[in-house]
Amino acid sequence: MGGGFSLKIVWRTASGTLFERNRESMSQASEFLSTPQERARWMRFDTAQLLKRFFFCERSLLVSQAAWIPAISPLEVKTSLARFIWQSAETAHCLRDRVFELRFPSRMLDKEGHDHALVELFNAVKDSPSVPAFLLTMGTILLPEIYQAYKSYLKASDLIADGPTHRFLALAVAEKAEQISAFEQWIAAALAQNPEARPEATVWAKEVANRLSAVGGVGVGPPSCSLPTGRLAGARVYSIPTHPARDERFWACRFYWPDIVDPSYPYGEGVQLQLRSAISHVNEVWAVDAGGVILSAFADVLPWEWIYNSARWTYDESRHCRMGYERLMAWEFSPAEIPLGTYIYESAMAGAPADVPINLLGMLFFFETKNIRYKPERAQLFHSYGDSLSEHDMDFDWADETLHAGYGKRWLKELLAIRGNDPAVYDDVRGNCEKLVNDYIGTATPTEVTDLKMVADRLLDRALQLRRTF
Repeated sequence: MGGGFSLKIVWRTASGTLFERNRESMSQASEFLSTPQERARWMRFDTAQLLKRFFFCERSLLVSQAAWIPAISPLEVKTSLARFIWQSAETAHCLRDRVFELRFPSRMLDKEGHDHALVELFNAVKDSPSVPAFLLTMGTILLPEIYQAYKSYLKASDLIADGPTHRFLALAVAEKAEQISAFEQWIAAALAQNPEARPEATVWAKEVANRLSAVGGVGVGPPSCSLPTGRLAGARVYSIPTHPARDERFWACRFYWPDIVDPSYPYGEGVQLQLRSAISHVNEVWAVDAGGVILSAFADVLPWEWIYNSARWTYDESRHCRMGYERLMAWEFSPAEIPLGTYIYESAMAGAPADVPINLLGMLFFFETKNIRYKPERAQLFHSYGDSLSEHDMDFDWADETLHAGYGKRWLKELLAIRGNDPAVYDDVRGNCEKLVNDYIGTATPTEVTDLKMVADRLLDRALQLRRTF
């Protein structure tokens, strides 16, 4: 056969680099085996660059969601959002580890680089103008964008060479689909309850969508723009809510049980202990709020492990909250009968605004270490009552809180060191939080105490009546 022919195959990598491979002639082709295939699209470092993009987007997504937890009222939304944050943290952690594997021996995860504008946009959603605007943007813009990017990656990447990534990203795709479906319901409910917020929320979501298009989206291609693109129109600088939002179905209060404000009111045994424990569990909603705030507040101060730990911490607190709620619902109480308080979260607001996040971390550490010793004993009491569900929940709660006590000690010491203080005095923060709580309890009014006792006594009467019907 006379003459050769030239075939040029071009791949564009995630970093935008062009790879050209030439097959100069039939004689050359016969000398070496060559099988240009789709699965050879991305080499190791190109794959790492894409996964690094996903990591930073996922990280930003969960940090913004965490910040908004205390502003959200419905208990189901608040606790589900905590679970979604934990899922994102698990995905991000796997992405981070995979990048390190592909870049071995390097263990450095440099800044966003060419993806800076994209990640900056994800970060900017923290400054959403309202809860409906935040939900609409997350549920219809950012979550679907990253969902599609993961699907595109799974379709285009090599299942053989990159099998570890396929395993955890396939799970992430399933989780993102669930999250999008949940957000759709939350958005509809939020806009139905606040129809006046729809125009602003719609404009904000459109602004984010336009900016996302301008920077090239997440995807699996090179970024269109890597330069900072400026502040989003309509943004409102995020600030930590002074008062956490509460589900309107419940009995709103600051203090959720009389023994908090009146030491003479007994914690109780038997049915009263069962009821008190369930009420205490559902009121761990304050810890979900606190967990979201501290995760976000220290995300750029502490290393990645902080975000990973605090996402788990926040999720665990949401599970404890649901434990109490599910037990109360199983006993046929209605939410309107159940007190849902705010006092621990609001106790942390004393002092300078800059102290609020460390106060909230200290509050979590204080209450974890204060109550943990009682839980095995109470689990045994529930066992003796034949209340297997309360026993079960208390048993798992104890295991979680031993983990959380370690988180609190470790990260308080880290923060004190960063501030130039002696890490060994971390327990002073705990002591200060105890004082803040006691000072706040001192603001309880006689009317609040009277009303709270009426609500608690009514709940106990109902519990005693229900005991005879079960």
